[in-house]
Amino acid sequence: MRNRFADTFFSIARTDARQCMIVADISPAGSMVRFRDEFPNRFVNTGVAEQVMIGMAAGMCQRGMRPFAYTIATFALYRPFEMIRDDLCYQNLPVTVVGIGGGVSYSTLGATHHAQEDVALAMAVPNLQVLAPCDPREVETMTRWCAIQDQGPVYLRLGKAGEPDLTAAVREPWHFGRVRVLKRGSQHCLITYGVITKMVLEIASELEQRGVSTSVVTTPTLKPLDHEGLAAFMQEHEEVSVIEECVPRALGVEVEALAHRIGYSGRVNTFSLRDEFVHCYGTHNDILAAHGLSAESIVVKLSKRT
Repeated sequence: MRNRFADTFFSIARTDARQCMIVADISPAGSMVRFRDEFPNRFVNTGVAEQVMIGMAAGMCQRGMRPFAYTIATFALYRPFEMIRDDLCYQNLPVTVVGIGGGVSYSTLGATHHAQEDVALAMAVPNLQVLAPCDPREVETMTRWCAIQDQGPVYLRLGKAGEPDLTAAVREPWHFGRVRVLKRGSQHCLITYGVITKMVLEIASELEQRGVSTSVVTTPTLKPLDHEGLAAFMQEHEEVSVIEECVPRALGVEVEALAHRIGYSGRVNTFSLRDEFVHCYGTHNDILAAHGLSAESIVVKLSKRT
């Protein structure tokens, strides 16, 4: 994802002199290096000063630039949280804050690098739009949208690297503020977003093998959330499960509240990261499993409920 983001940003920036990149103590690579070398006046590394990164982005935006503030998700959102709230969101400035490694992608680096609360926090801030692509193809489309939109600040939650292409065969393109259907079924609807979508598609395949016709719907735009689109899909299925790589105060809560408002008569299940710091050292999948978010455990739990 981060490579596709860098490639896309570089392509846009070559023809749009408003585009600028502010990073905080992160080593540029690939196209980011090319952008820095070709346009040094539009690239700034603030070092370990994420508050400065956001304040600078706000000032540059007010001077007509279109800044992207880019670093590891925990440092992009948590450390400069007050500046994001006051400098960007209070003034509703079209700055894109790019968080690399959302969720627990930085598995082996421990809790200081696990952005397990990022979506829940970002969705709570007024004016802050929240995007979470599921694959590099969505990253490219969203980056192009962020570069020209003027609706306000955006938190763009990315993975790290090596994510597969999941949407090449999806007919309907990504649209801001709409849900997206990756797979259609009739009985069980799995709702998700971001990097964990790959696992959710595996879960859907396993449920199909067990005789459960399963849909997979993603919410690449988490805020503003497409309540109307979600409600329509919920009403078409007997059971709904939200699977997300975030603490249990994000999409799952929204879907449960929506189910109550529309009088949904089916079952609603939610699977998320635990509301705790899990002390586990291992791969991304190891950390997810320690939180109870493995394909195997979710399939077992869903199979017991059908």
